[in-house]
Amino acid sequence: MTIYATTWCPFCRSLLDALSGTDIDYEVVDVDQDRDAAAWVESVNGGNRVVPTVRFSDGTHATNPPFAQVKAKYEELNA
Repeated sequence: MTIYATTWCPFCRSLLDALSGTDIDYEVVDVDQDRDAAAWVESVNGGNRVVPTVRFSDGTHATNPPFAQVKAKYEELNA
C-alpha cells in the first residue's frame, strides 16, 4: 500500500498517525518531492493533487479515506 501525502496536510498526518499504531505495511510518498507521484495523484483525482490518496496492492485507490476504510481494504487484500 502506498500513501501519497505531503508534510503540511493535516488529513495526511491524521491517517499516518492512525496507521503508525498498527502492523499495516505501507510506504509514504511525498507528492511535493516526487513529480511522477504527483502526476499519478492528479490523474486519478480529476486533475487535482488531492492528498492523502492511497493506492492499494490490487491497483485500486481511495482519496482522503478514513482510517477504517484503509484498514478494512488492507485486511481484505491480506486475508
